[in-house]
Amino acid sequence: VVITEPTNLGISRGHRGRMEMEVRTQGLSCHGSMPERGVNAIYKMAPIIADIEKLNERLAPDPFLGKGTVTISEVRSTSPSLCAVADSAAIHLDRRLTKGETMESAVKEVKDLPSVQRAGAEVVVLDYAVPSYRGLTYPTKKYYPTWLLDENHPAMKAGEETYRQLFNEAPRVGRWNFSTNGIATMGLHGIPSIGFGPANEIHAHSPEDQCPIAHLGKAMSFYAAFPRFFVKKI
Repeated sequence: VVITEPTNLGISRGHRGRMEMEVRTQGLSCHGSMPERGVNAIYKMAPIIADIEKLNERLAPDPFLGKGTVTISEVRSTSPSLCAVADSAAIHLDRRLTKGETMESAVKEVKDLPSVQRAGAEVVVLDYAVPSYRGLTYPTKKYYPTWLLDENHPAMKAGEETYRQLFNEAPRVGRWNFSTNGIATMGLHGIPSIGFGPANEIHAHSPEDQCPIAHLGKAMSFYAAFPRFFVKKI
């Protein structure tokens, strides 16, 4: 598979995986004028939020794919009214996984936090279960594995030769910072995948999204020529 997400005309051979988790705390609601009669779920969540920030700082790096990360992207709570103590709270975690990290290891890291254990918090991997346009729902965990194609794989060698023959120079080989469909093709199904695309990924999905016109012709040339070099390598 050749993935055409932006690579600034370099060749990408992988990227970090990702997953979505939720941490939930339970409390006991009461009237806001007498908070001592209840258990505030937000207060139980507060030290967990601080520990998640510290966890991000100590996650191990990988020399090629970069460091795994975790960030809180949403905070929610419930209560009978805004004049009552919160009886539940939840935080949404965006976890980026580097080489060697798995869904199980990432969940365990969060469950092992002292603040999570003290609060008796629940840690869950979220599900994706959105109906298709035909109404079919195919639930799956929001876990998208890390993938990295070996630098000596025939697909990589074919990509490098394609670039050299077309542009008379060595290609820049790297990886994406964001996630692509390679998490399915290579990460889940083991189909050899590389990336080559026009435009710089720093502009992707932003108000400044852009693509140099000169990149388009080069990218199309690469896509047209790659199969010829690939069949020679397999």
